[in-house]
Amino acid sequence: MSTIQRERLDAQLRAAGAGLGGENSVEATRAGFEQLMGALPVPENIGVQEISLGGRPGLRVTPAGAARPGILLYLHGGSHVVGSPRTALGLTGNLVVRTGITGISLDYRLAPEHPFPADVEDVVAAYRELLDQGHAPESIAFAGDSAGGGLSITGALAARDAGLPVPAAIVAFSPGLDVTRAGASMRTKVDADPLLDRAGLDQLNSLYVVAADRRNPLLSPVVTADLTGLPPILAQVGTNELLLDDARRLAVRASDAEVDVILDITAKVPHVFQSFTDDLDEAGEALDRAALFLRQRVRG
Repeated sequence: MSTIQRERLDAQLRAAGAGLGGENSVEATRAGFEQLMGALPVPENIGVQEISLGGRPGLRVTPAGAARPGILLYLHGGSHVVGSPRTALGLTGNLVVRTGITGISLDYRLAPEHPFPADVEDVVAAYRELLDQGHAPESIAFAGDSAGGGLSITGALAARDAGLPVPAAIVAFSPGLDVTRAGASMRTKVDADPLLDRAGLDQLNSLYVVAADRRNPLLSPVVTADLTGLPPILAQVGTNELLLDDARRLAVRASDAEVDVILDITAKVPHVFQSFTDDLDEAGEALDRAALFLRQRVRG
């Protein structure tokens, strides 16, 4: 347990003022997020190629050696408003290196230019094309962080509802799964979270949700969705997160629907702590657990 590392990282994030939202314009928020994520470590031993999938750009990320069978469809974070496959390259690359499975990070459409449900539709279109290319559903896993962690769940729900077979597994890092913000941690973790604040989340979410019903199962799946039929889920989250109870409620709702689910909570770490592999031992350890989960479930 790296208490000193955790305390040092928390202090660094607070000093940097790394939170999203506030009074900045969308353009400034996007630029700030790019700067923050661009400073995070990316594995050296990966190949990166620009591709198109489901009508959207993306990055194909490959391991240095021979790849294992399968595809990881990765969905980046950024509150549905900021971010890109480049900002999530560290997380995508670390999963690729640790699993040996090729990753495709999707550049799905963002709000406010493309509000809900554009990004969910992009995930379904990308998954449908992978299936049409001949990839078996049991060879594909969804993974994502923050808003992308939420999309890994809602994309699978939308694919199921469209009559597609579900993927082999889902990995969700600090997923955002409730735009009603009903989780108790939205109140109890206000002082503990060095990255997110309620006002910033609400501002960005308003650009994404617009006039949609916030209880829509594809916006707040831990409030209203029937998760029956989803594949095994691994949700990782830290206790210093406003979104802690999104992951907790996901685990309860999934288990109530007879879905295999692992809730993996690390104490006193921030939102998407897996990104900080240079600063926090627990980041690499969590990625190792996620990689094991994926290797056990993705089949060629």
